Amino acid sequence: MSGNNCTVVTEFILLGLSDDLIIRVILFVTFLVVYIITLSGNISIITLIRNSSQLQTPMYLFLSHLAFVDIGYSSSVTPLMLKNFLVGKTIISLGGCVVQLFSAVFFGSVECFLLAMMAYDRYVAICNPLLYSTNMTPRACALLLIASYLGGCVNAWNWSACLLNLSFCGANKINHFFCDYAPLFKLSSYHADFVEILPSASAGSIIAITVLIIIISYIYILFTVLKISSTEGRSKAFSTCTSHLTAVTLFYGTITFIYVLPKSSYSTDENKVVSVFELNIKQYARPSQHAINI
Repeated sequence: MSGNNCTVVTEFILLGLSDDLIIRVILFVTFLVVYIITLSGNISIITLIRNSSQLQTPMYLFLSHLAFVDIGYSSSVTPLMLKNFLVGKTIISLGGCVVQLFSAVFFGSVECFLLAMMAYDRYVAICNPLLYSTNMTPRACALLLIASYLGGCVNAWNWSACLLNLSFCGANKINHFFCDYAPLFKLSSYHADFVEILPSASAGSIIAITVLIIIISYIYILFTVLKISSTEGRSKAFSTCTSHLTAVTLFYGTITFIYVLPKSSYSTDENKVVSVFELNIKQYARPSQHAINI
């Protein structure tokens, strides 16, 4: 019992997306199929890149890590969501929420950095092709990957630390299908001011930095491509960037809506809908985007 005579919460109940059994069954089948496609597609892509001597280039190295991150992000959310569809409501401990939030934020943050690194890779390949092998050496690629994973880890620790600084008393029903930060924050009975600001500031900083890298890279790419005299040459140059730009648009659009906009500007139900959209699009579309690149 706390000092205010209410029970300190150590477990939460995930309410999921719907109470209707038929809708839950339909969603279960849909997301199970999408999840299987995601796992099989990304594992196949990683295996193909690792085993093919013709694909041992920086672009495909980043693609293989992006496929790995997709698997991690999907696996941090989807299995619990599928269980929720079957049982209606899922009980999860505070520690389980921390682990799930850390995993989702970590893999999501790493994806931001990887998308930026891939934009830089396309910039070097198109704008400075003669220096490509010099600038994108195995050591340089390894350093970029290490920086991406370290950046994701720092951001995930920030979010997890803020969650652990929240106090929960009495209410324990999360109106979501996974342990997202916003619905947990709404349930908290006491919190310091910084735990409301820090997650959005941390996510916003990463988005701003990586989007700036992507925008600058593609501005240079655009000017370089426009200087190409042949239509076929311009089309070929742009085609190497199409799937990457599609992934960037879908990914940054949804995470900006969910994690950066002020919490008062959208409801929890809208948050859930956009989260489902993001998860579904990422899982289904990303393997095919990787395949197009390959």
